[in-house]
Amino acid sequence: MEDDKLPEVTSSQAVSDNNGTVQVSRTALEEAIDARAERALVWKFDLRILPVLAIMYLFNSLDKSNLGNAKTAGLEDTLNLEGNQYNLILSIFFIPYVLTAPFLGLAGKMYGPNIVLPCMMLAFGLCTILVVAVFNFEGLMAIRWFLGMSESAFFPLVIYYLTTFYRRGELARRLAIFYAAQSIASAFSGLLAFGVFRIDSGPLASWRYLFLIEGGGTILFGIFALWYLPRSSTEAAFLSDDEKALAFNRMQLDSSAVVNERLNIRDSLRIFKQATSWAIIGIQICLGVPLQSVQLFLPVIIKRLGYDTVKTNLYTVAPNVSGAAMLLILAFCSDWTRWRFPFVALGFLFTFVGMVIFVSLDVERDTNVAYFASFMMTWGTSAPSVLLDVWYNNNIASEGKRVVLTSVAVPMANLMGLVSSNIFRDQDSPKYLPALITTAAFGGTGILFTLALGLWMMFDNARRNQKQGTDLRAVDVPTELLREGPNSPNFRWFY
Repeated sequence: MEDDKLPEVTSSQAVSDNNGTVQVSRTALEEAIDARAERALVWKFDLRILPVLAIMYLFNSLDKSNLGNAKTAGLEDTLNLEGNQYNLILSIFFIPYVLTAPFLGLAGKMYGPNIVLPCMMLAFGLCTILVVAVFNFEGLMAIRWFLGMSESAFFPLVIYYLTTFYRRGELARRLAIFYAAQSIASAFSGLLAFGVFRIDSGPLASWRYLFLIEGGGTILFGIFALWYLPRSSTEAAFLSDDEKALAFNRMQLDSSAVVNERLNIRDSLRIFKQATSWAIIGIQICLGVPLQSVQLFLPVIIKRLGYDTVKTNLYTVAPNVSGAAMLLILAFCSDWTRWRFPFVALGFLFTFVGMVIFVSLDVERDTNVAYFASFMMTWGTSAPSVLLDVWYNNNIASEGKRVVLTSVAVPMANLMGLVSSNIFRDQDSPKYLPALITTAAFGGTGILFTLALGLWMMFDNARRNQKQGTDLRAVDVPTELLREGPNSPNFRWFY
């Protein structure tokens, strides 16, 4: 869409004082947007975009995490796995996941997430179906490698995609609704496994039907998404010309410095010159171990309570559903208060406490308390992942820099699956104390890093205000004035 065809909000409402500091009249900018029309527009996005993305992510999560269910139904025996081969199968996924994600992220920016996301979905759906034809360790390793490649940039691209539809203060709860599909997927996977694993006849082992059903559903929905999704909010076919103009102005006011910015790879890579980018990556690493431990090994953790295979998968449902509910609660509170880092730290705390409880108890005697601890584990994995991604995306007005950092930071959290998949060792069963203690340690470190970065942002904002003799907040500054990021005179951290 050409800029001159739209009634843009521009920086003409900003004037410089004698010190060269830009004073922004956000009220004048807001007056260009009709509040009633904006609510109707956002409602359209909520109804037409969010449900489709949530279902896509549900399939993504199912295809990534179904090995844990299959393990409880005899996958290791069917494929004659020995020693730590199962852990290697989990681990191999994360290597191509990290290596491929930045390139697919850039491809998504260049060609549109509406094209790249469904194509990725078709690829990982095919990989899931092919598991049905695997009969040895080597075959499953090969499929997991290509599964890691095809899923690598899915979540980073969805985060970027949503930043082209929603303002900064609208993003957390929408991304939470989308991400809740992962917790629901884990619950649905448990229910599906509960039903499928009761199949005791037919030509296939019961766990193979799980991959066949999930892979087939993924491919069918991927074809639908390829036809349905628009490239961005300003190019959606279901919007009128006036609505497209409104969508453009919303994004330039409170999301991007340049809407539909053409990708400049060299400029985008400059995001790594900011120290805060490395701090975010550090927090992602701390988040990754609890996140992957719970996603990959929750059935194994709950099985320690003494349940059989069928009940173990069934009893993963409630913790995952409660995790989705807690995610939504924290995300809505975060958008309402416009605070990010306290809720990220709170999420870390939940998982930390849950792991400590599980380590310190005799779980076979205190079954109810131990089962409650598994709820706390899920409360503290989903929320930090979503709110951390929203936090740093809120502070990057360049679309190219957003997609680059997200395509590196999110895979770094997933790379920690290498740690998670190798600390839950068979020789440590059934207590898995080294794994639980390691997971708790990463969570505790994440709390400290999150609080340190958030407090530094508060201090830096106060320092900038004192220097300029003003009282600006991030919400007071339209993003079209922030093309230079933290070097812009009126830049304020959204914390």
